[in-house]
Amino acid sequence: MAWMSSGKSNEDLIDKMVKNGLINSPQIAEAMRKVDRKNYVPDQSYAYEDSPQRIGFGATISAPHMHAHACENLLSFLPIVNSPHTGAILDVGSGSGYLTAVLHRLAPTATIVGIDHIQGLVDQSIKNLQKDEIPLASDTDKSGVFMICGDGRKGSPRHAPFSVIHVGAAAPQIPEALIDQLAKPGRMFIPVGEGSQDIWQIDKSESGEVHKKKLFGVMYVPLTDAEKQWKTEL
Repeated sequence: MAWMSSGKSNEDLIDKMVKNGLINSPQIAEAMRKVDRKNYVPDQSYAYEDSPQRIGFGATISAPHMHAHACENLLSFLPIVNSPHTGAILDVGSGSGYLTAVLHRLAPTATIVGIDHIQGLVDQSIKNLQKDEIPLASDTDKSGVFMICGDGRKGSPRHAPFSVIHVGAAAPQIPEALIDQLAKPGRMFIPVGEGSQDIWQIDKSESGEVHKKKLFGVMYVPLTDAEKQWKTEL
């Protein structure tokens, strides 16, 4: 029903995704209503289309329904008030900052890290978050969003462990560094594959056991290095 979920406003987009069964959790609907997609796309005339869009630097922002799927999958592992999960949240390939913002709205007291390997995208995402009044974290106040430039395949060891890791591009295989940085317990949502791709759910138990589950087929841009993605910026 994704193709029927485009709206005329952010509220309309979210309402249609709820109606079409793409969003099932009231917490997710509320969080996505608080993050206006027009602040995260270059062409605002397509802001409320339920489709991926180019955001520059060889990158795209995923369709809203894919962000909803990711949030639904990760919701029970988010470090929120009265939750047993205490790790941070990592958004790999954070792009324009949209999902990073949604994750902040879902877990406003958690440390959230968005990482992208293109400095131009990181700079752009910071401006987008500021437009949407999302607080930026600092070393003295970690209850906000860190936007950093780096190789997301290596995670962010200084902010680990992560109760939740979302990966927004398809890796040829699951990066071991990200598994290592999962908290106990923790969950990762990651597209994997070259050509044929699938979303995988990676769970780490309290004892450190890792369980991998294939969820459904997708088509994402590849999780690659900065030079391959955007050579003219180097």
